Amino acid sequence: MWFPYLFLSVAVTVIAHNHNHLPIWRNNTLNILTDYWLTLFYGFPAFAWIPTHNLNHHVLNNKPGDYTITYRVSEQNTWWTVLIYPSVSSWFQQKPIRDYLMKLQNTDKRKFVLSLLQYVALAIWIVGGLLIDWQKAILYIIIPQQVGLFAVLVFNYVQHVHADEESRYNHSRNFTGFLNYLLFNNGYHTIHHEKAGVHWSKTPELHKQIESNIDSSLKERSFWWYILRVYVLGVFFSRFRTDSMRLKRLASQ
Repeated sequence: MWFPYLFLSVAVTVIAHNHNHLPIWRNNTLNILTDYWLTLFYGFPAFAWIPTHNLNHHVLNNKPGDYTITYRVSEQNTWWTVLIYPSVSSWFQQKPIRDYLMKLQNTDKRKFVLSLLQYVALAIWIVGGLLIDWQKAILYIIIPQQVGLFAVLVFNYVQHVHADEESRYNHSRNFTGFLNYLLFNNGYHTIHHEKAGVHWSKTPELHKQIESNIDSSLKERSFWWYILRVYVLGVFFSRFRTDSMRLKRLASQ
């Protein structure tokens, strides 16, 4: 059951993402409690989505200034760029988190305290697990958290790498296959940037309305075939690699 549990840890990261765009509950207290619940299994304070994602990535969408840009280290799209991206992106996302907390400290003491307490809750969860049984804590708490955090950043990378950040419809890669049934339609990324506040259940229908405007190279059926094709077969055969729409646009200017 451990491997399905790892997958559910990835699903939690998508839930955390969706919850910060459109809160699950109408009741604010329930939403705050859900923030803490998600923090424990997500492996990082859930409020961090606000400064890094809602207020930054969705504003700049892989343009310079976006702390999650895919071309910070390299313009390539290879196995090594996708593997190092989560660590690099995580490092640079710490600044907007610190800035956001400093702003809250001066403008909204209640939110500031609630945000800091997410760090406290997470620390108690992890340290408590380690004290009870450090081996099981590593296996069932820490590793699943890290798998989820790594996976959600890989999703962001493959959804934007080699797309055209200046284009209205070609800024994101879309995955329309079966994985959407398990990960709350997270593969429909162009429409997510168009209508970030819409409920995830409505994105397939809305995607169909704009699908004809998206370049065919950014429409993928299978996430796993994309990973195999680009990052494994692409090592040996150039025809399986992606072409950078961003570099083509820059070259034509």
